[in-house]
Amino acid sequence: MLIVARRTADSPELLEAVARRARQGPCNFTLLVPAYPAPVLHRGDRFHSGPRAAERLIASAVPLLSSAAGAEVVAVLGAGEPLVAVRDALAVMGFDEVIVSLLPAGASRWRQLDLPRKIAALGVPVIEVQSVEQPAPPLPAA
Repeated sequence: MLIVARRTADSPELLEAVARRARQGPCNFTLLVPAYPAPVLHRGDRFHSGPRAAERLIASAVPLLSSAAGAEVVAVLGAGEPLVAVRDALAVMGFDEVIVSLLPAGASRWRQLDLPRKIAALGVPVIEVQSVEQPAPPLPAA
């Protein structure tokens, strides 16, 4: 199963969805984090690259997702455009299910882009998981 998430990769709602799916039967999970648009501006007018922000997110989310899944979750960094990243992952790794983790309705750019429907149009079942709270933006590099 492919998990597509950015800022919601460690949200309680996504962790619960992964745990629920893991209870349904054997499943391997891969977290796909589309790269943040480069560069990301943070306080102090310092620029930090999008890929570094995504790598930090992966490092913090994978242990939580692995615990929820009851097995190791693999993570990959994808193209910055989420649909392109998903299309690439499906072509290369051949997933048969996708979980898309979204920010709350008013803040979700992916929902505005109709990403879940576009992924479903690629021929895979899609589970939408919406975060209740909006997570903080990515932290700057230390």
